[in-house]
Amino acid sequence: MDDRANLFLQYKRVLQILKPKAFVFENVVGMLSMDKGRLFVRIQKEFEEIGYSLKYQVLDAVNYGVPQHRERVILVGFKECNPFEYPAPTHGEGLLPYVALKDAFADLPSLKSGESASHYSGAPSNAFLKFVRKNCDALTEHAAPKNGEHLVRLMQALGDGQSKDDLPEELRPKSGYPNTYAKLWWDRPSTTVTRNFACPSSSRCVHPRDSRAMSIREGARLQSFPDDYKFYGGDGMKRLEIGNAVPPLLSKAIAKQMLKAMQSLE
Repeated sequence: MDDRANLFLQYKRVLQILKPKAFVFENVVGMLSMDKGRLFVRIQKEFEEIGYSLKYQVLDAVNYGVPQHRERVILVGFKECNPFEYPAPTHGEGLLPYVALKDAFADLPSLKSGESASHYSGAPSNAFLKFVRKNCDALTEHAAPKNGEHLVRLMQALGDGQSKDDLPEELRPKSGYPNTYAKLWWDRPSTTVTRNFACPSSSRCVHPRDSRAMSIREGARLQSFPDDYKFYGGDGMKRLEIGNAVPPLLSKAIAKQMLKAMQSLE
């Protein structure tokens, strides 16, 4: 049995024990097409068998003020009837502008490879920064990973949004996917953040202004975590916690709609 199917069966058993009135489940978009779509059909039937009416939709976090394109399936179940309505986008064409890296990082001091900083470079200058800094006065977790001389020269040679294929031949890595050893765009939202956001050989994650690997604070910002949120464990564990999370601003939008749906049933 597929690991993802096993995960949903375990979740089904939890629902059978706890018997909540409603639930929310988040997963990657690929689950819709796994096993030619048969896996998702099975998942729907499993939850319907225990009395839940289901709705699902693909949401992109960037449409809710998160400085990152991150598409995920949001599955919502309610006992019997399902009054849930998915949150309307707040950002995008005809709405508020997308939050770009330059907006999310505007108050973070510039760093070189191996450097760190513990003070903001300025006051919050936009709505996103006011949200993440609401309850925080001290800058934490802003340390750039220390990289070797060759990788530093490689990152410095990249232009805004460029990848390894744009590098001079003497610097170009001999292996790696097209989206590795690549810079983000300063004037755009980030691509999807993963646990590897500080590893240029694993994902597009090179800082577009500073030409270095990103700090934990920057990864957390791209996920919209408030600056006072505490991550635990070593740096690798903190990156895992950040990269696997549902962005808080998207969670907030879904939670508001869940509250409305619950209230409509009372």
